[in-house]
Amino acid sequence: MIGYVMVGANDMEKSAAFYDAVLGVMGAKRAMSNDHMIGFSGPAGGPMLAVCKPADGGPASFGNGTMIALVAASQDQVHEVHASALANGAADEGAPGARSESFYGAYFRDLDGNKLCIFKM
Repeated sequence: MIGYVMVGANDMEKSAAFYDAVLGVMGAKRAMSNDHMIGFSGPAGGPMLAVCKPADGGPASFGNGTMIALVAASQDQVHEVHASALANGAADEGAPGARSESFYGAYFRDLDGNKLCIFKM
């Protein structure tokens, strides 16, 4: 159903390094890139997360209420990804923990304010 999700970046070099580190914890790596976009894919393929310069040339910004949720392989990986995000400059939006009986997650904002969740169900 979802082919890819894109987030805007104001500094592609910094954003690329951030996502290399954070998504690398999950085994993801760059799957494609060009001068305005980098697409990351997990080891099993599937939908990509892309970081891009906005097509209109304006500054990248985040949407209020918009969030991207990434599936973790384990609760330990939730902790690892969250820690990597914070170590690489992300803002904490919610420490790892149970949000319900079946949902364990953590939240952070990337360098441009995009909100992400890492979770295990």
